[in-house]
Amino acid sequence: MKDYKICNLYSGSKGNSTFISASGAKILIDAGKSARSLCGALSQIGESIENIDAIFITHEHSDHVSALQTLTHRRKIPIHILLNSAYKFYGLRDEALCDCLCLHNDSNFEVKIRQLSIKAFPTPHDSRASVGYRFSFTQNDKTVSFAYATDIGFVNDCVKQNLSGCESVIIESNHDKDMLLTGPYPEDLKRRIMSKKGHLSNSDCAGLISYLVSGGTKNIMLAHLSEENNTPNLAYSEALSAIADDNIFLTVASPDRATWLIGDPDFTADAGKEII
Repeated sequence: MKDYKICNLYSGSKGNSTFISASGAKILIDAGKSARSLCGALSQIGESIENIDAIFITHEHSDHVSALQTLTHRRKIPIHILLNSAYKFYGLRDEALCDCLCLHNDSNFEVKIRQLSIKAFPTPHDSRASVGYRFSFTQNDKTVSFAYATDIGFVNDCVKQNLSGCESVIIESNHDKDMLLTGPYPEDLKRRIMSKKGHLSNSDCAGLISYLVSGGTKNIMLAHLSEENNTPNLAYSEALSAIADDNIFLTVASPDRATWLIGDPDFTADAGKEII
């Protein structure tokens, strides 16, 4: 039994949020959709916003922050965010929200909550600023690490370095290149998604997975899938093709329901790939 829990509450263009419990800390990564949706998703996994120690924001796009304004009127909760991303909120003149912001100038900022260390790292995306997060804690004199990185235009050395050696990762597998190229999106949007500040394709994600598995990663969740330019089966199949080890657990985040990576109370199967 793992001493930490990771559950993606929902993931995709309509909203993103992930629950993490480790080393005495309970946090959220991002707070998309509505406050009602977020609190409802937490309730469904037996958790409450009242017990969340902090929220860590990856970037300021609405699918990652849209619940914050209502949430901060209900409860004063620390929100860790880069200063450049936080500029989005100052025009709202919302004192309750702004009072909750814990601003960071450095995209490599580090925070410790109880015994959980959280380290941000920059990711290439077309926002004011964008980060992923690496988490670490000590268990039986050994450091356990896991990480989160979505909204990645391409896999640069910084992303690889910060994901490397993590036991568990949530990473982006946004689009199938053929679906995107032949789909209904206008050409400028297609170029934006495929750019180095856009989103990660299934094939690029598979290449990253191959690298991570060779470095010891055992649990992988594919996240931020496009509902128009991807399918769970396409993303899963391409990622699976990059994995030779039958003991790797692979799953796909849902856009509208909780998906466990670590700590699923209903998961009773032996270690191995999840079949979808």
